Amino acid sequence: MNPLASVRGAITTGIILALILTFAIPPTAFAELGLAVWIHILAGVMWIGLLYYYNVVQTPGLAAAAADKGGPGGAGITKYIAPRALFWFRWAAVVTWLTGMWYLGRAGTLASAVTFGHFGQEYYGLVIGIGGWLGTIMLFNVWVFIWPNQKKILGIVPATDEEKAKARKTAALASRTNFVLSIPMLMCMAASNHPLPF
Repeated sequence: MNPLASVRGAITTGIILALILTFAIPPTAFAELGLAVWIHILAGVMWIGLLYYYNVVQTPGLAAAAADKGGPGGAGITKYIAPRALFWFRWAAVVTWLTGMWYLGRAGTLASAVTFGHFGQEYYGLVIGIGGWLGTIMLFNVWVFIWPNQKKILGIVPATDEEKAKARKTAALASRTNFVLSIPMLMCMAASNHPLPF
């Protein structure tokens, strides 16, 4: 009955520990915006962490496996790892985006963020708006380009070899675009309440 023996047990244990801290550290009143930020950060770490894993580890690793004619190949990753990672990846993207909108809406800053701080008049809205719009583009890429093409690559939906080759290029380009966009997006998210780093 070790909770650390399964992913579900580890997630449950982490949530229970967080709840214990929530009720142990005053004030203990419900803070809706704090909950929104906490879920936003948790989902965002999952989403961006997997994005970085794909771009820095898995994609180069699969290329090396394909080039190694005597090696085991990448079938294990594409059959067992990638579908599971893509599940968490795409739904973490949705939760991250929704909780960001939840926070901005309830904080009364959604209009400012959407309009880039009323076109540069408000620092917070400008910076968080840039981050939010970059995140929105990234969410779009996940659901419109990455996931539909990964389904072809992984054999979840039928595709010819030619369609799979095209899907690989499209998914790789969208994923690499998200990787690039995540760097300024994270900078803007972190700097929304204080000056940019330089």
